[in-house]
Amino acid sequence: MILADAALLDTLTTPLLRLDAQGVVTHANAAMGRWLGVSRRRLLGLPAVALERQGQVLADALHRPVYEPQRLRRVALAAPGTEVLQFADVWLGPGDAEQSHAGAGRWLELHPVDEFPDDAQAQLPQAISASLKGLAHELRNPLAGIKGAAQLLARRAEGETRELTGLIESEVERLAQLVDRLLSPAPPRVFEPVNIHAVLERVLRLAENEAGWVTRLQRDYDPSLPDLQGDADRLTQAVWNLVRNAIEAGAGNVQLRTRFEPGARIFDVVHAQALRLEIIDDGCGIPPELAEQILLPLVSGRAEGTGLGLALTQQIAREHRAALSWRSRPGHTVFTLLLPLTEARHD
Repeated sequence: MILADAALLDTLTTPLLRLDAQGVVTHANAAMGRWLGVSRRRLLGLPAVALERQGQVLADALHRPVYEPQRLRRVALAAPGTEVLQFADVWLGPGDAEQSHAGAGRWLELHPVDEFPDDAQAQLPQAISASLKGLAHELRNPLAGIKGAAQLLARRAEGETRELTGLIESEVERLAQLVDRLLSPAPPRVFEPVNIHAVLERVLRLAENEAGWVTRLQRDYDPSLPDLQGDADRLTQAVWNLVRNAIEAGAGNVQLRTRFEPGARIFDVVHAQALRLEIIDDGCGIPPELAEQILLPLVSGRAEGTGLGLALTQQIAREHRAALSWRSRPGHTVFTLLLPLTEARHD
C-alpha cells in the first residue's frame, strides 16, 4: 500500500486492517484504533488471528485462498491485553486484484455489530503516527508552491485564464484543509446552508478541465430547490468522486440531475422534504462480480484504481444523514444521493 492510500484510509470511519501474506497487520486505520480502544501502533506487526477470541472463523478464512471479498459473520474480537469482546461482521478480501491467491496480502473491513460507546472517544490516543505527519509535511510544501504560482499567474491573467487560476487556488485550499484534518482530531462538524447547484457547478468545472471534449457534461437542475444544511467542500468531494468515476469508466455523456422529493425515507427515518441528486452516465457500468462489494474500501473495477473514492463518498453521505445508492448496466449507470432538507421523524 502506498503512503497516500494509507492516509485516505484514515479518513474512513469503517475499521480497516491491511495484512501481509502471512496475515500480519501492516496498517490499521484510525477507525480501527478507535473501535478497539488502543493505539494503532499496538496492532502493527500483530498476527490478525491474535485478535479473534472465540472460535476460529477468521483463522480458518485466512488459511484459504481469497479470490474475492467474502463475509465472515459475527466474529468475536478483542484488543491485545484486554478481554473486552467486540463483535463485528468482517469482510475479508484480496490485497491485489492481480494476485488473488493464498500468498498475496489481504485486507479486513469490520462492520461492528454493536456501536462503539460515545464516551469512549475520550479514551482515544491523540497522537498522529509519524508516517502521517511526514505525509502532511510533504504535501504542504508542494501545495504552497502551487498556490503561489497560481497567484502569480492570476496577476497577469484575464478572462477565462483568471477563472482557471482561481479554480486552482480554491482546490489547493481544499486539499490543504484535508491535510489539516488528517493531522488533527476532527472537531464537531458545523453545517451551514449550501446551494447544491453551486457545488455541482464547481464539480463540472473540474470535470471540464479533466475530460476536455471527450465527455459531454449535462445539467438537469430543479432551480426551485432550497439550500440544505451541509459542508460544501465535503459534498464537492463526494460528487466529484462520482463524476470522475464516470469519466474513467469511458462515459461519453454525464448528466447531473436534481429533484425535490417529498416524504423521503432515508434509512429508518422519514423526511418531509429531501433532495435527490443523480449522476447518470453511459460508461461501461459496474462489473457484475463487484456489484455487492463496490462501496467497500479497496474494491475497484479498474486495475489502477485505489477503491477508495466510493467508500469516501458513502462516508460523506453518512455525515449528512444521506443515503447513497446505485443501479448499473452497460451503457447506463446512476448513482443517487438522497439528502434530507428537513428534520426527520421516526416511524
